[in-house]
Amino acid sequence: MGAKLRVYKRRIRSVTATKKITRAMEMIAASRVVKAQRKVAASTPYASELTRAVTAVATGSNTQHPLTTEVENPTRAALLLITSDRGLAGGYSANVIKAAEQLTERLKAEGKEVDAYIVGRKGVSYYSFRERKVVESWTGFTDSPVYADAKAIAAPLIEAVQKDTAEGGVDELHIVYTEFVSMMTQTALDDRLLPLSLDKAVAESEESVKGEILPLFDFEPSAEDVLDALLPRYVESRIYNALLQAAASKHAATRRAMKSATDNAEELIKSLSRLANEARQAEITQEISEIVGGASALADATAGSD
Repeated sequence: MGAKLRVYKRRIRSVTATKKITRAMEMIAASRVVKAQRKVAASTPYASELTRAVTAVATGSNTQHPLTTEVENPTRAALLLITSDRGLAGGYSANVIKAAEQLTERLKAEGKEVDAYIVGRKGVSYYSFRERKVVESWTGFTDSPVYADAKAIAAPLIEAVQKDTAEGGVDELHIVYTEFVSMMTQTALDDRLLPLSLDKAVAESEESVKGEILPLFDFEPSAEDVLDALLPRYVESRIYNALLQAAASKHAATRRAMKSATDNAEELIKSLSRLANEARQAEITQEISEIVGGASALADATAGSD
């Protein structure tokens, strides 16, 4: 019985130490998600206004540009997948990877080759384990991305869009990331960045400026030059916003996972404490029984000698 009690006490100490770690990680994630939310709120208006400006240029001119012109028979697409560098976030990375797999299957069904660009060690590990080709990958900054990270990611993607497919270029650019909806809800999304869907962009722009008079634009030196200048800014801002959304989603998922782990640890400690108490009570009962049995045997022996 004593050995059993020692085992329970050792397990309680181990679970208690784990509970302290998960509680600390929960608190860290809670503080980080607030900062990430602020960054998302600050970057979203810029990305929206830039998309609106691109839409205005595209709809106000007849310029053929990779930013807005769809290829008649697209044959290759680039897919940017944003995952995390670390685990302990529940199904966060699994959900966004699943969304990327579904998008990849859909693009392949349309007869397009898919070039994968990966952000985050989880995505890189997933593709490496399955021996899939990754054109380029980035790691080490998913918890707290900055605009320079978005520029580094956007550069090879823009270069691929501007190349002919015969030279290794792509006709479309898709992004898969996790949108931060609330502390309890994060949704894996896929979106086509290039070419920009003008019908969708115009509808969103009209909805955002409902009741306002839309401005008219004159382009200097030309609409094409304006689109050339806006192309990198548009891609960078959208990628940066997606990185921030993904970071906020990851921290929220970590907080939720660590809270669940802490709650489970508390339940396990209660269960082990009950078992330890039962073992201690059984040990005490056995000792009392042995004492009583010994006293009875001694009394019987004394009575027999008399």
